[in-house]
Amino acid sequence: MTSLRDLGLSEYEARAYRALLRTGATTAKELSRASDVPMGRVYDVLNSLEQYHLIRSQAASRPKKYVAVEPDTALDRLLESKRQELAEKAEQYENVVDELTDELDAAEPVHDQFWTAAVGADETIDLLVERLAAADDSLVMVAGTPSPQFDLDAVGNLVVDELEAALDRGVEVSMLMSPGLVDSLPESVGQSYVNRLSSAPNFRARTAENVTGVFNLIDDVEVCIEVPNPLDPGQAFAMIDLKDPEFAADLRATFDPRWEEAAPLSL
Repeated sequence: MTSLRDLGLSEYEARAYRALLRTGATTAKELSRASDVPMGRVYDVLNSLEQYHLIRSQAASRPKKYVAVEPDTALDRLLESKRQELAEKAEQYENVVDELTDELDAAEPVHDQFWTAAVGADETIDLLVERLAAADDSLVMVAGTPSPQFDLDAVGNLVVDELEAALDRGVEVSMLMSPGLVDSLPESVGQSYVNRLSSAPNFRARTAENVTGVFNLIDDVEVCIEVPNPLDPGQAFAMIDLKDPEFAADLRATFDPRWEEAAPLSL
């Protein structure tokens, strides 16, 4: 069950406020008896409720009397207080992230060999989006066969969002596709890529014959290779992420001549 504690009050504060709603204007001593809040704590509790603006006090009376603010007003004030608290927390976390980003980015990247794999459509897309977000300098996307990463109906706007973000931070994005793949793309997909990506000066897209497979080359040190489902080539079965500068260099050496011979993409 929900309680006033869910909005930030302590158990004693919640008891005291509820008791004041029942008793009406009353003294601290009477409130202590009505709410079961110990007399040694009741003044601290009342001071706290006043800071929340949940009660009002009649200082001129002796002994001092207290009365509860109406529930609607009290709950609105508690909600606003909680919103401000959460906003301050969010700002603190954002500042922490900014500081840690600068600190962690200052470290020189380690280009040791490392590989991992994701199996399944959702896991594959998650890994792809994560690695696209890691690109700092260059991103090469090659697709010779239908791939879920080029199908906005399958992956929503996740991939395009990451490509836009990469372009915004200055990453050079080169996309090479086979003419057959381009012809197979739904018109809506082609228009989304054109409208959201093609206007960026650091985005280039070309087509070339004899392009096979699907892979992404990230910063010339990391490769994401898509493994198609053998029972349904139009669906991804797995993705292998390989960080190996030598392998990436060999792949780049194979890619560059084909890129130079490729024709600009027109959709």
